[in-house]
Amino acid sequence: MRYKYRNCQSLTSIDIPNSVTCIGDSAFKYCLSLTSVTISNSITRIGISAFYFCSSLMSVIIPDSVSKIGIWAFAECSSLTSIVIPDSVASIGNDAFRHCSSLTSVTIPKSVACIESCAFRRCSSLTSVTIPKSVTCIENGAFYGCSSLTSVTIPDSVVSIGECAFCDCSSLTSVTIPNSITSIKWNVFNDCSSLTSIVIPDSVTNIDGHIFDGCISLSEIHFQVKNPNFIEFKTVIDGIIAFSDELFETCTLYVPVGTREAYRNHTVFGKFKNIEIDI
Repeated sequence: MRYKYRNCQSLTSIDIPNSVTCIGDSAFKYCLSLTSVTISNSITRIGISAFYFCSSLMSVIIPDSVSKIGIWAFAECSSLTSIVIPDSVASIGNDAFRHCSSLTSVTIPKSVACIESCAFRRCSSLTSVTIPKSVTCIENGAFYGCSSLTSVTIPDSVVSIGECAFCDCSSLTSVTIPNSITSIKWNVFNDCSSLTSIVIPDSVTNIDGHIFDGCISLSEIHFQVKNPNFIEFKTVIDGIIAFSDELFETCTLYVPVGTREAYRNHTVFGKFKNIEIDI
């Protein structure tokens, strides 16, 4: 079915029969008037850009026969308000739901091991997301620009959070980082302007630059790391690390009992004006 209905701008609905096993690459790309689609239980794969820019498509039920959603599969479907992803899906491709600006909630099925790069980038109406314990990695920009997302709980199965994963999530007030995370990547919480408090678990040993840039409401950082000297900070050419000069002045750093002097004497943490014991 590759390119079969591409650019059919008068097509409003389609019922895919049981004789079809795959929705091929770009099959319904730019079908601007397509509002509904029925996907049969015979379909096992939704190809690359299969429904790209179907800007009138409002809802999709993916049958539990599907194991893979290709890259850009539903990208730019700006009217898509709901999507059901079954437990059969093992892979959600890069940018699969990018710019689905009307999508309000999504549940990642227990079969998915990785939320790939920019999978939900700029889903600006997304208020909630459920991440199961099957997920081990959240790749670069996975939720970049999800400006209505208010809270995220990252399960302790996740060992890697990519660069800019939650960048520009301007309504995000709460995020839970599990003890399985050892590295916090570049710009991961950049411009999360509503984030007020965050806990960095004892498992973290590497922190990249710019992670809290633009976090203008951040007032508390709780570091559970017992020895700050075990943390490696990475900088870029301009020398900017995880914390801006403004955060050093306005944000209170909370540290474990018996570690305040070690933090005060640290070349980075010692720049915080306020360092308190976390009780």
